[in-house]
Parts: sequence; C-alpha cells; structure tokens
Amino acid sequence: MSDIELPPILQSLALARWHGLYPEHTVVKPLANLLALSDFAFRVLQKQPELAWWLLDTAQMNTREVLEPLPADLLSVTELECFQLLRQYRQRYWLKVMWLDLVKENDISDSIAYISNLSECLIDAANRWAFAHTVKQCGTPLDEAGQALPMLVLGMGKLGGAELNFSSDIDLIFTYPKNVSTTGGRKPFEAQVFYTKVAQKLIAALNQVTVDGQVFRVDMRLRPFGESGPLVMSFAAMEDYYQDQGREWERYAMLKARLLGHHSKYNEEFKQLLRPFVYRRYIDFSVIESLRKMKYMIAQEVRRKGLINNIKLGAGGIREVEFIIQALQMVRGGRDVTLQTPSLLIALEELKKLDVLPPDTAQLLIDSYLFLRRVEQYLQAFDDQQTQTLPENNVDIARLNTLLKTADFDASLAAISHRMTSVREEFAQVIGEEPQEQNPCEEVYGFAWLESDFSGFSQQLIDTQAQKWKLRLDDFKVSLLKRQMGARGRDILDKLMPHLLEQLITQHVSFEVFSDVLKVVITVVSRTTYLELLYENQGALKQLVKLCAHSRWIAEHIAKYPILLDELLDPAALYKPLPLSAYKDEIRHQFLRIEPEDLELQMEALRQFKQTQQLRIAAADATGVISVTKVSDHLTALAESIITQAVELAWQQMKVRYGIPCGASEGEKGFAVIAYGKAGGYELGYDSDLDLVFVHNRDGDSHTDGIKSISARQFYLKLAQRLMHLFNTKTASGILYELDTRLRPEGNSGLLAINLESYFNYQQTQAWTWEHQALVRARMVLAEASMLQRFNEIRNSILRQRRDKEKLQQDVSQMREKMRRHLSQDSESQFDLKQGHGGMTDIEFVAQYLVLNYAHQSPELTRYTDNIRIFECAERDGILCQEEKQLLIDAYCLYRDSYHQQSLDQQGRCIEMNNTFKLLANGVRGIFEKCL
Repeated sequence: MSDIELPPILQSLALARWHGLYPEHTVVKPLANLLALSDFAFRVLQKQPELAWWLLDTAQMNTREVLEPLPADLLSVTELECFQLLRQYRQRYWLKVMWLDLVKENDISDSIAYISNLSECLIDAANRWAFAHTVKQCGTPLDEAGQALPMLVLGMGKLGGAELNFSSDIDLIFTYPKNVSTTGGRKPFEAQVFYTKVAQKLIAALNQVTVDGQVFRVDMRLRPFGESGPLVMSFAAMEDYYQDQGREWERYAMLKARLLGHHSKYNEEFKQLLRPFVYRRYIDFSVIESLRKMKYMIAQEVRRKGLINNIKLGAGGIREVEFIIQALQMVRGGRDVTLQTPSLLIALEELKKLDVLPPDTAQLLIDSYLFLRRVEQYLQAFDDQQTQTLPENNVDIARLNTLLKTADFDASLAAISHRMTSVREEFAQVIGEEPQEQNPCEEVYGFAWLESDFSGFSQQLIDTQAQKWKLRLDDFKVSLLKRQMGARGRDILDKLMPHLLEQLITQHVSFEVFSDVLKVVITVVSRTTYLELLYENQGALKQLVKLCAHSRWIAEHIAKYPILLDELLDPAALYKPLPLSAYKDEIRHQFLRIEPEDLELQMEALRQFKQTQQLRIAAADATGVISVTKVSDHLTALAESIITQAVELAWQQMKVRYGIPCGASEGEKGFAVIAYGKAGGYELGYDSDLDLVFVHNRDGDSHTDGIKSISARQFYLKLAQRLMHLFNTKTASGILYELDTRLRPEGNSGLLAINLESYFNYQQTQAWTWEHQALVRARMVLAEASMLQRFNEIRNSILRQRRDKEKLQQDVSQMREKMRRHLSQDSESQFDLKQGHGGMTDIEFVAQYLVLNYAHQSPELTRYTDNIRIFECAERDGILCQEEKQLLIDAYCLYRDSYHQQSLDQQGRCIEMNNTFKLLANGVRGIFEKCL
C-alpha cells in the first residue's frame, strides 16, 4: 500500500499536510499517504511530529509487545499525570495500528487482536491505579489470608471477544468477590462504598475528556439493572440477579464476557458463577426465536434512526455474522465446552471442527466477517469516529476506494454488497426471518391498480362508489409524480398496491377509509423500506386497513408518524397495551440504549415512545379490548412515565452544567410536578395537553455544587425551562405534549418553578375561587415522599376551608357562564359534549362546587381527583341522593365515551342531539341549577 498511487484529491491533501508538518524534509511517500488517509493521524502528528520517524522503525512496527502505560509506583502518579499518560499511550499506539492498517496492509485479525490487547492493558492499568489511590484514602478490603480483594473488570462485546475496532467504545461490568469492610484507613468503609469509589475513578481515568482527548467512551449500561443499578456488585449479588432476573438478551451479551487484566484467584470462581446462566446443559433451540426477535428489534432500530449503508447493523452486516455464531454457541455450548469462548473467530473454528457448520460455509463467514471488519476499521481510522456507515463525502470515498483497491465507489459498494448478501443468506438458514411468502394477487386487483378500473367489483362496490374510488386512485397517482421514487421503490409499489386493494375491497371498507389508507401510503412512498415492510408482511398490511377502518385518528396518526408501521408487525403486542405499572420501566429500559449526551435522539425517543404506546392504546380502544375509562388510565400512566423520564433527562443535563442544589440527590431532587385538569383527574384523551405546575422545596439562598454554581432558585427555574423545551420543541416527530403552565401561582407572570411553601401561601392568600376549583383535580405525579405528603397536606388544608356558600355559588356559576358564552357550540340539532348546557364541564363544575362547599364537613371529598369517585363519596356522605349521583355518573361516562369516539373518528366534540342526550343533559342542568 505504501507504493500505491493516491487519486488526485488525496495526493494534493498528502503534499499539503506533509509540507505543513515537515517543511524541511523530503517527502516520505508512506508517511504522506498516511496523512492523506487519516485526519486522526494528521492531528496526532501535529502534536507529536517526532512519532513519524518511530513509524519508520521496522522493528518497532513488527513487535506486538504491550508495554505498561503507567510506572510501577502507582501512588506516585497523580490524577493529572495518570490521565495524561493513558491518553498519550493511546494516541501513540493507535497511530501505530493506523500505520499498519492503512499503509502496511496488516491482517485485520492481527490488528483487532493487537488493539484489544493494548486496550486491556490500558483498562487494567487504570483499574490498578484507581484501586491503589482508593486504598490510600479508605483502607483495604482483605480476605481471610490478609490479601487485598480486587475489583474485577468484565469486558463485554468486542472487548470481551478481543475484537475491538479502532474507535470502539468499551462495555464494562464491575464486580468484587465478597462484602468485607476496609481496614487500615482512618475509618472502615463498607465494601460497596469502597468499590464504587474505585469504579468512579476508573471510569473517569478512561472516559473523561481532557486536553489530550479521551482514552475510551465507557458504557456501563450492560450491568445488572442498567443505568439504575449500582455501579459495582458483589459476586453474590450478581449471582442472585442473573438467576432471578437475567433476561435472554443478557445471556447473549454474557457470551462475550471476559475478565480483563492480571489474573486473580477469584477469576475462576466468577466464571463458574455465570456459566449456568449463559449455557444450558441441554441443546437449547429456544434461543433461536429469542435471537430472531432481537434481530428484528435491531432492524426496527435501524429504520427508526434512518440508517442506510450500515455495514454493522444492516442486512448481512457484521451483527448478523455475530448472531449466527452466537446462536449456535448458545444452542450447543452447554454440551460442547469448546464453544464456550468469547472469541467469534475461535468459536467459528470450533463449529467447523464439530461439523455444525460445513467447511465452505464456515470459510465464507470468516472471509466475509474479516472483510467487513476491515472496512469498519478503515471507516473509523479516517477520523477516530465510531461509525459503521459508508462515507458520503468525496475525500472519505476516495480513501475507501484506495484502501479496497477498487476503481470507484460503485465497485466498492459492489464488493461490500457481495459479502453482505452471502452473510444474509446464511443468516436466513440459521436464524430464519425469511420474508413471508406472497400469495399471488388475483389479476383483477392488478388491473384495478394499473387502470384505476373498479368495474370488476360490482358485488362489493356500486357504480357511484366505483367512480369515487377511481377518481381518488387517479389523484393518488398524480401525487406520486411529485414524489421522489427510485426504480426499486416503484417496483415495490406496483407489487404492493394490488395486495392493498385486495385488503380494502375484501374487508368492505368505506370510501373514507380507502382515502385515509392512501394518505398513509403517500407519506411513505419515498421510503422504500416501509413499502417493503408492508409488501413482505401481509399481516401488517391487513392490520393497517383494519385500524384505519376502526379509527380516522389512528389513520392520521400513522400518516403523520409512519415509523409506527413497525408496530403492525406484531398484532399480539399491538392490541395489548402495557400494564399500567409498566410504562415507567419500559421507557427507562428504552433509554438505556441511548447515549446520555445525545439530546436530539433523546427528544426523538420520547416522542416515538409516546406515539408507539398511544397507537397500542388506540388499537385496543378502537377494537373494544379496553373500556373508555381504562383508555384514560393508560393515557395518563403513559404521560406520567414520560414526565418522569423527561425530568430525569433535564436533571442530568442541568447537573452536568451546574451541579446539583445543596442537599439534593438523585433520589431526592427536591423537585415535583403537579398535574391539573385531565391529567390530574386520570381523564387524558389522545390529543390532550398537560396542565402542569412545577414546585421545589429548596431554600432560595442555597447554591449548586458545580464548577458553575448558581442559586437553587435559578437551578429549578432553569430545570423547568429545560422541561418546557423537551416537551414543546417541534422535532421531526412533532411536539411531545402541549405543556400549559398557566395554572401556576400568578399565571404567566409567575415563576415557572416555585417553592412549595410559597405555593401554599399563594393558595391561602391570593388564589381566586377558580384556582381552588382547579386544585380539586390537582395531584402530584412526580415527587419524593416528603414533598408528596406536604402537597397533600396543603391541598387538603385549602380545599377543606369553610367558605361562604353564596359567594362560592356566585363565583362558580359566573365562571361557568363566562366559559359557556365563549366556548359552547350548542345548536338546536347539535349537542356540545364538552361545553354545552348539561355537558361535561357542567358536571365537572358540580363536582368542584361540592368539594369546595362541603369538604370542611366531609373531608373524604378531597381524597380523590376524579369526578366519579367524588360523586360516590358525596352520595355516601348524604350530599347527593342516589338518583342524582347515578345520573351524573351515567351522563359523564356516556359523554366521555361519545367524546372519545368522536376523537377517534376526528369528528369534533358536537354530536347529534337525540332523546338520550336530551334526557341526560336536562337532568344535569337540573342538578347544576339546584347546586348553583
């Protein structure tokens, strides 16, 4: 490679960079080539130009000896010196690997093994340094023989398999042998505290970005309980976790686990502890289905992130080779112990020896894997970026073509595609996931698509309908002309549309449904991936038509967010919303896969989680699987989970910038969210906004503990502003919720986050009657226990005050009349379910009046925030008679049910006034007038 001629774009770059760095030296072509092929190499040599001559030392380049990055006397190494030495070591030896790969055409299997050995040495050195300095501070945990109990570091993924790439991040898990307090320090420290300090120092030594850069991006999310779990756990705690709670994906992850660094007498004990979890003693074919589901989730993630030309996650990519080998390891590894290795290449050789894979198949997988890993290595070496996506800029395209020795990018793509196609075929043999067989669609539907001719469906469509369908399909085809579609997309569309028409006609859908489904198709027509999804999964196509027929809201929701088409692939999950208690866990688990600093992806993930779960709730609602009250319960639980996650995200962002307020912690943030209105009353609808008020319990004079310290009051104000940004910012997936904070003390002119006691003072001395009405439906949806208790005390204190009955009646009725004048859409034939005479708002005002007027004598009235339980309580206490209570509840439930159905059908809130509505509305008006 050192003698190869670079293309002009790289030649000019090579010369410019050489003369910039070494103006007094004659051009050394191999070094100049390196400068042109890697921006990272250029940056390193800018800082340390003398390393160029080290690269020309053949003996140095031929050795794979791994030297220690830190001196033997670890206590003499300060934190600053440690961080500097580790980072300079990485720069030096990663430059060497780059030279070997980009200039000397080194074998990729040697390069990834060498990087892995170097990385293990860096991690082990950091671990020993962190341990030594923690011992100095806290004393030493000792075993029965008086020997120090080490912290063991488990390398996962490519690190565990000794297969690291140039710019891989590292997945680690920390553990220690037993719970023994330290001795020899100023005071004893519990083992958990001691090893957590070691772990924190180790992570900082590797992960922290300094003037010398970063050693590794450290990812700890594979540990038990993920980000919410302790940073380090004892052997016993690890064993309990994996026995009781270990999931299938964790078995898969543990295949690649390997203890790093100096061998300890505890290594074998830990391996024996994990082995029963990872490997079954019988041949375990159950893993195939689990891996198939995992691969589907990865493919779904690829679609969600819009990844294309990805040689790792795409079809036939590196991940599929890993799936093939690791599936066979999990199936047979319990019986054939030679398969119990974290190394993919060793496992592949063993599978060949055991005749599990034919020799030619094994060789094909080895060759394809190493080729793709070589391409991955090149892509990452260009700029020290963790990427597996083929380049789009001309410089990197020229670099890849040069390294692959191809004439142009098309030839490079063809070589890569050939390898990935071969892998894909083998993946289908082992894991499955073959496209569903397509039933040949009857010719009549193909003719209907091509000619917009529905005359062949006289039994299903009368002439006037057929003409409307024809005109609508012609409009659809005209719209296609304005969309960008490649040849492949048009081919898939021509295959898909006859099947779609078959589903529409055989399900006897209305013209409106036909039109709505076409709106969905037109939104995805430029994205071939989604067309293929619908074509290759006839079940998904059927679900699309079925859901659009049930609800126009669902049709518009999918058209607006086509990523939801992925959800149609699994009807069992689609019509089964999560249990009410599971939303918070589900969103937390999803966020474990997202880098904490990737704010854009976090905001998209919040929105996509909401959209996905709302679709499942709507699907179950539209098909009668759950009742309207349960729908609101689910929508409310979903909103609460999103609020919780959003607060956590905002908190972490604020913490990085300002630290946290004095006395606050992760578990007790001193911050709470009060939900009013429909969220407070467990009555959210699909398009409801959120009425929220933010409070805190910190003294305004206290400050945060960060480098950029601010007052606690400022911190919580900024935290609330951050939340507003997370919710209200319009991204590619829209806004999260419309957040309305006008119910806070003093409305829009008040502070966005207020001290809880100031909130109490306002409610006591300044709040209007309508604000106390709003408080009836207020509850804390996020708070630590002490704040929740205090809020309930405040709420009860305010609502249970004795009030002047006449003034209360006057205030409530005047407010209601004002709202009705401005908002009611009642007419002679139409009933406004929400704002009309005898409608939902009248019922809500009755409930609020009953609480404010009677709670001083019937304190149980303040226990609940929803109207139905307030009415039940009022009847028990003799405030309402049984007939009044039942009429109010029956009317409210019918109105909500009808309003809900109107929402699903996108029909607005007015409904034709029939005898049932007239009777109930008159009854509600009678009770309203009696009370007010």
